[in-house]
Amino acid sequence: MYEYAIAWEWLAFAARWFHVVTAIAWIGSSFYFIALDLGLVKRPHLPPGAYGEEWQVHGGGFYHIQKYLVAPAQMPEHLTWFKYESYFTWISGFLMLCIVYYGGADLFLIDRHVLDISPPVAILISLTSLVFGWIVYDLLCKSPLGKNTWGLMAVLYVVLVVMAWGYTQLFTGRAAFLHLGAFTATIMSANVYMIIIPNQKIVVADLIAGRTPDPKYGQVAKQRSLHNNYLTLPVIFFMLSNHYPLAFGTAFNWVIAALVFLMGVTIRHWFNTTHARKGRPTWTWIVTIILFILIMWLSTVPKLLTGDKDTAAVAPAFQQFAGDPHFPAVKQLVSTRCTMCHAAEPAYEGIVRPPKGVILENDAEIAAHAREIYIQAGRSHAMPPGNVTDITPDERKLLVAWFESAVEGRKQ
Repeated sequence: MYEYAIAWEWLAFAARWFHVVTAIAWIGSSFYFIALDLGLVKRPHLPPGAYGEEWQVHGGGFYHIQKYLVAPAQMPEHLTWFKYESYFTWISGFLMLCIVYYGGADLFLIDRHVLDISPPVAILISLTSLVFGWIVYDLLCKSPLGKNTWGLMAVLYVVLVVMAWGYTQLFTGRAAFLHLGAFTATIMSANVYMIIIPNQKIVVADLIAGRTPDPKYGQVAKQRSLHNNYLTLPVIFFMLSNHYPLAFGTAFNWVIAALVFLMGVTIRHWFNTTHARKGRPTWTWIVTIILFILIMWLSTVPKLLTGDKDTAAVAPAFQQFAGDPHFPAVKQLVSTRCTMCHAAEPAYEGIVRPPKGVILENDAEIAAHAREIYIQAGRSHAMPPGNVTDITPDERKLLVAWFESAVEGRKQ
């Protein structure tokens, strides 16, 4: 059993590393070509069919790049296709989903306080949602609405917000954010596999056969590429969010997700406008900062919106975490709810070492990790994963009161 757990951990690490490497390759090439496309300049000396050109310098040399909206008059001898970065990013991400969330469904995927379902049902819901997302998105793009680029993007935003809310009603907060990233990444990768590359292959086949390619294939591919452009940054956020419980483990996590999509739009708008040499719209950064501050507030919002009492307002001040009057109850709570994993010899099946090396078996260890306990299990619901130890709302309030009273006490 011990060897199996170790092997599984290394498999998860290998999949994560693979995913990061391929994602860097995909996102890097995507960012580069978006900047290149927006920076193209039309000049009178360009060959027939060329839309624009760009001169660039890198690595001690100069590059002269020209773009054809449809195709050049003759097929070049060699074409470099940018597609495998996308494919392997999705494949490695799905592998991660299987290893971490499907393999550890009881711990990371299912929160029985949110929805009491079995692992097979949860996995089926997960897979169905990814397929559902692509089908709905593709149908919207091919509908009459698809002719209105910005109207289509507004509708797609509504779909993403609904999915954000829906995932939080099905899974743990951590899994909800991860699935929202997977939902979006599936759309992006399917755009490459199902639309962009096939359309480019049709154009290439027409050139080889001596036919004039239909420009509609390039127009459709460009629209899908535009969607991928604006979805990239939110996907990165959701993929990294499992390290930040204040994002996914709070009462308003789906609202936070909705605002993250807006931040992706504002940031990308700045880059797109700058690369197109249309100025530097600093207002986008102001809006982004405001959105991020709103997200921070939502993650730790006083119980003003939930109707609960703000414990920070009434907690007395004490000098040390272990000396706080709340501490005996906190120690008992941690012993009951946390030490099945956070012990020198974890009792939870499949865990052979305490996560992140955090041990909470005595007063000093609990006090040393007071901040982490406060954020992970007090202010957010990240711990215990899936609330497998059934920690109650009142117990979370106790952790908040303990930490905040001790901090206030040290200020005095």
